[in-house]
Amino acid sequence: MGLIDNINKLFDHRIRLGIMSILMVNEEVDFNRLKELLDVTDGNLASHTKTLEKAEYIKIQKSFIGKKPNTRYSATSLGKMAFKKHIGALEQLIRKQT
Repeated sequence: MGLIDNINKLFDHRIRLGIMSILMVNEEVDFNRLKELLDVTDGNLASHTKTLEKAEYIKIQKSFIGKKPNTRYSATSLGKMAFKKHIGALEQLIRKQT
């Protein structure tokens, strides 16, 4: 098994990597907070969260607070496991280079 076998292609984009990083340390985060933390547009964030949801790495919950829509994101067990494996693979790769 090669060093890069556990590097997950889904996390090769900085925005998806950022989303997962944030969700690994927060139980859940809403759309506006994620957008603010990552400094991305609505469309860009929506596109990347859909990709992660499709892979079942994150869960999206939509609700209303008063009359305002509210979208919240959380990492699934599968997503957390995949992300830890990805980070572990990167760490191994770095250790091999030094």
